[in-house]
Amino acid sequence: MNTGMNAVILLALAAALFIGLGLALTQMGMRHLSPLRGACVSIPTTALFFLLLAPMTVDFGASDPKAAVLFALAGLLFPAAVTLMNYGATRRIGPNLTGALGNLAPLCAVFAAFVLLGETPHAGQLAAIAVILFGVALLFGNPFAAGAKAIDGAVSLPLLAALIRGLVQPVVKLGLTAWPNPFAATLLAYVVSAAVLISAGLLREGRKLYRFEGRGWLWLPFVGICNGLGLLFMYAALARGPVAVVAPLAACYPVPTMIFSRFLFAREPLSARVGLGVSVTVAGVVLLLLA
Repeated sequence: MNTGMNAVILLALAAALFIGLGLALTQMGMRHLSPLRGACVSIPTTALFFLLLAPMTVDFGASDPKAAVLFALAGLLFPAAVTLMNYGATRRIGPNLTGALGNLAPLCAVFAAFVLLGETPHAGQLAAIAVILFGVALLFGNPFAAGAKAIDGAVSLPLLAALIRGLVQPVVKLGLTAWPNPFAATLLAYVVSAAVLISAGLLREGRKLYRFEGRGWLWLPFVGICNGLGLLFMYAALARGPVAVVAPLAACYPVPTMIFSRFLFAREPLSARVGLGVSVTVAGVVLLLLA
């Protein structure tokens, strides 16, 4: 395996690590806030963080207008629109089914990369992706076991969110070919997402949007930074490698989420099913690396 591909793998796994840590910390931040209000704290905070670093990381004189438009369009959809869709789906069909259906994003990403970029994954990569998705699916268990609400039109929300997350990756990669600056891609995505979410939050909550109770919300800036770094690493990986490698590796984030949750919050020991899911996911990652 060449040095360039090693960098792609490490960056994609770093993305999964930070996204997983962000989700684990979310459990502390969302105790007193709705997901929408929480997102209206974490995402604007992250946008401000990247804006402060922009003078040192982004050469706007070397920017490409078409690439900037693609990055901004990506931000309009992810994380902003995806966050709102998952919020609505979780309320109506439960978090387990929402998470399980959302895990289809890598398949959408690989298909979109084939259509938009002409990237054709070979049989070994497809087999490894299938193993990774199966392993992550085991982590969710039976999404109906906890009494998921009746399935209705809301099931389309996590499916659409998965489609959007999958579509965003090759679109951003297309922009990165013209302006190879992952930081710029992340910055523009977060600035646009922050504007969308604050607008949606004000329409829904009005003046109550930033009226907080308790201290749980103090965790949300850290959640946002973790998620932002995860997106930055994922875009850096996409700038260097194929979507068929980056998307499934970044989708392994449920594994570090469970590990961080276990050690940070002293949850009960992991079940045999979860252990099997982690093992299968790791095996799928190994197969993808060998492929």
